[in-house]
Amino acid sequence: MKTIKNFKTDWTTFAVSGGFLFLFVIFSLIDIDMVEGWVTDSFNWSVTFFGAYWQLLLLGNFVIGIILAFSKYGNLKLGKLEKPENGYFRWISMILCTLLASGGVFWAASEPIYHFVTTPPLFENIGMTPQEAVTPALSQSFVHWGFLAWACLGTLTTIVLMYAHYHKGYPLKPRAILYPIFGEKIFTKSIIGSTADIVSIIAVAAGTMGPIGFLGLQIGYGLHFLLDIPDTLATNIIVVGALILIAAISVASGVDKGIQFLSRLNVIFVVLLTAIILIIGPTMFLIDSFISAEAFQLQHFFEMNLYRADQAWLGYWTVFFWGWFLGYAPMMAIFISKISRGRTIRELIIAVAIIAPLVSNFWFAVVGGTGLSHELENPGSISTPLDAGGMPATVMAIMDQLPMGLWIAIGFLIVSIVFVSTTVDSISYTVAVTLQGTDQPQKWMRVFWVVLFGILSVVLLTIGEGSIQALQNFIVVTAVPVSILLLPPLWSAPKIVKQMAKEQSTVASVESTKK
Repeated sequence: MKTIKNFKTDWTTFAVSGGFLFLFVIFSLIDIDMVEGWVTDSFNWSVTFFGAYWQLLLLGNFVIGIILAFSKYGNLKLGKLEKPENGYFRWISMILCTLLASGGVFWAASEPIYHFVTTPPLFENIGMTPQEAVTPALSQSFVHWGFLAWACLGTLTTIVLMYAHYHKGYPLKPRAILYPIFGEKIFTKSIIGSTADIVSIIAVAAGTMGPIGFLGLQIGYGLHFLLDIPDTLATNIIVVGALILIAAISVASGVDKGIQFLSRLNVIFVVLLTAIILIIGPTMFLIDSFISAEAFQLQHFFEMNLYRADQAWLGYWTVFFWGWFLGYAPMMAIFISKISRGRTIRELIIAVAIIAPLVSNFWFAVVGGTGLSHELENPGSISTPLDAGGMPATVMAIMDQLPMGLWIAIGFLIVSIVFVSTTVDSISYTVAVTLQGTDQPQKWMRVFWVVLFGILSVVLLTIGEGSIQALQNFIVVTAVPVSILLLPPLWSAPKIVKQMAKEQSTVASVESTKK
């Protein structure tokens, strides 16, 4: 077995991926309409020809992961550590801040209302009353931020990465996902390996810079609504600057200090806000809605996850989200690999594919369910601001209906900033890991990517909201090659698990003989 060592920086991947991001911004500066046209055409092509594949890929990933978790291999330990490096709460907190940070506050508030106002096509002909429409509206949001979405980030792919890096000593890069197919050759001068790393960096960069820009716009709106601070470009840039400063300090201090501290802090904030809303808000409505929507999702699990009839709706919702999350998947798997050493396969899969989705769904039920409750009592109180001002207006409208609404809204804005900061620091860390091949990349490399994401996001903000939307849609395009990279773990992960069982059985036998 190879010994893990410090690997050289991959300057080719650095130059190509970083250069591509700069070119995207330069072309946006020159002609944003042209860029939007390119992205829209390629986005529509991706949704049309890869949407069904993505739905099957995510379903297969989840099902195989659950089978492995509850099989006889579930007790196998990952990462060649007998004891986990991170306590359970710290570990779960860092996992939660990978995907939930992307949804954060704004999707949690807005998506249930979207599906309530316009019932998802799978259920639109049932003829439901407004009260009955709450359950499918919440349930559809649960699907998009639930079991399949989370499972693609850190189950089978993470098992392959951890085995290649910690058990076999190869660099911790997206190309390691292909190690079971190509062997050691994938880590040498391999065009396929370099392509895997490059597209993974570009995809996750697009998925990170988009939320940074959107956060600047959304927080700017919130500050104007709450405190009458002018909603200008300067305000948006200051918000992004604060976010980048927090993320830079966090990533410079490392995963075991800054990143885990921010993650725990944010989860504590979310728990407090959730508790406050449950106490002062429509408590029983929220609890009942969560239970019924979760049951509804399980009852219609395959129908909702494999629905194919309305292509336009799928491109706007399910397939868009699947492309977005797939673009994140290799880098998030690297991050989860780093923080999951010493955990068993069962612990990993249950945490990522079951516990995290349930927590995420409950957050959506509390925030979005509060909006649904007020919309039922006073039609238009939430849906009208949503139509007029989009997602940030929805959050403010919901908070405005609650006692102490001003303070709760300020709390939500703080949570949003910290949420996205945790995304930026963890993504910057994983990009640095990819370029240097070790889970202890150099500090300057980690901080460099935080600053780069911030600078490019600010430039895109100066162009206008259209450039941010174009970048956000572009991650769906980059998900095409990334999704091909994520196909082999469906069969290679079970093979690796069997190999690990043999290796750990051999080690146990040797140690028993010595005793």
